[in-house]
Amino acid sequence: MLKAGPGPLDDLATFLAPFAALVRHPANRHAMERYATGLLADLPRKTASDIGRAVAGTNNQRLQEFLTRTPWDAGAMDRSRIGQMMIRASIGEGIQIIDDTGFPKKGTHSVGVARQYSGTLGRIDNCQVAVTAHYVDRTFDWPIAARLYLPETWTKDPARMAAAKVPKEIAFRTKGEIALELVDVGIAAGLKTRAVVADAGYGDQPSFLDGLETRGLPYAIGVSSTLRFRLAKDVEADPGDETPPYSGRGRPRRAVTLADRIPSREAAALIEALPSQAWRVVAWREGVKGGLVKRFARVKVYRAGLRGAASDTAGWLIGERPVEGHHGEEKYYFAWGLDQTSLGDLVELAHARWVIERFYQDAKGELGLDHYEGRSWNGFHRHIALVMLANSYLTLRQCYGPEDIPPPTRGEPGRARATPPPVRGFPPQSEEKHGRPPKRRDGGAVLTGAQTLLAHQ
Repeated sequence: MLKAGPGPLDDLATFLAPFAALVRHPANRHAMERYATGLLADLPRKTASDIGRAVAGTNNQRLQEFLTRTPWDAGAMDRSRIGQMMIRASIGEGIQIIDDTGFPKKGTHSVGVARQYSGTLGRIDNCQVAVTAHYVDRTFDWPIAARLYLPETWTKDPARMAAAKVPKEIAFRTKGEIALELVDVGIAAGLKTRAVVADAGYGDQPSFLDGLETRGLPYAIGVSSTLRFRLAKDVEADPGDETPPYSGRGRPRRAVTLADRIPSREAAALIEALPSQAWRVVAWREGVKGGLVKRFARVKVYRAGLRGAASDTAGWLIGERPVEGHHGEEKYYFAWGLDQTSLGDLVELAHARWVIERFYQDAKGELGLDHYEGRSWNGFHRHIALVMLANSYLTLRQCYGPEDIPPPTRGEPGRARATPPPVRGFPPQSEEKHGRPPKRRDGGAVLTGAQTLLAHQ
């Protein structure tokens, strides 16, 4: 990864030019460039004070002023950056990945800090949690936006909210509600979204799935083993509700509903009941230690509503198991709006979350995503917006080279200005994959996405 020196980077200044309108005073534009340079520099810590000491032409006071007091909108920076990346780093047919990441903290004053579960830490600890959205297509990937999650212990404490300068209109929102807002940020900016991907932390929130369906956005999302569904073949064979005749005495009998006739069942039970021939071995991408290969099966189901109520939402329930002779976790996914997608392509889609996990690793390890030490709402989101800005700059530099980064333009989104890098192979397109498929121990071929499609025909 590029390591900036204390002086200015010519191509960074060009990249930042479209964002100058957000901070109109020349001194504030200079502070933005210096802060971005500091995030790209080889520093062990990337706080305003550390950057102020290491980067020429600025200091801690100027950078703190830029982060906390200068009037500029982090959301506007996100929207402007999304517009630029759509033009310069998008070939269309992309997906949005939703996830959240934790920032360990000491004390109680940093905005949003609380003892709460963090998937990053794998435990309950004192931390902040930010929900993020990430764009991925077959060639490019880059962050869309992020928002801090505020636990109810914060939103029910007006004095604490005021001390952290949280805007008065901010109320408690679940992570799923925040995620939907981030999805809307991308769509409002013109980002065409083929599907949404998330883990079971979001798949187990019915309101989040309802929100995606209301927006007409297909999804492939992890779910817990206990989430409940009904087999589509049972639901579609149901004769329908009938109102019992009234005898004229006493209270009329309640109509027997579909929920009464067809009890919902847990995902684990439905997958466990599938016959052995329903399972396929699928390889979806190359990992550090070779191909990622597991067994998968799917069945058409209807999602159960609140308290087991009947639902009109039909899709694929997918089960994941390790291949024979290997150990691994059993996992489950639900895909909606992707009825004609092959099992192999659904597997590849559902496992796309590795891209956002890599972003977290890079942004924390190289750009100081988790280094912000301020306490305010604005400061937190401005730091995150600037980290995402620096990451987007590196994406263009990596894809095109420092001499060939396409200039800022108002061109048509989805048309790159230079020859793009080799196709990543994602999102899946059911195109022919060249080369021989890897072999199983029993001599059979492992199915790739496109080959799985043929196996069903």
